[in-house]
Amino acid sequence: MAALDPRKDQKKQIIAKFRRTTTDTGSSEVQVALITARINQLTGHFKTHKKDHHGQRGLVKLVNQRRKLLDYLKGENVKSYETLIKNLDIRK
Repeated sequence: MAALDPRKDQKKQIIAKFRRTTTDTGSSEVQVALITARINQLTGHFKTHKKDHHGQRGLVKLVNQRRKLLDYLKGENVKSYETLIKNLDIRK
């Protein structure tokens, strides 16, 4: 059997940490956590590949998508929103 992709393992760990129930894979909290991990990965990528402008556009789209999900979550459940941004260390 082939070895699992390390990104899949990381994704499973993130889902397990932020899910609401045992079968939850798509709640706002999980989506924000996965997008944040991808944003952090891309930020590191751009430190070495400064001229990757197409990738930077994708990064901006991810940041906007995360912002929309966070706004939605803040409107629905403020306590969950505050816990999430604290755990992900998004706001300084």
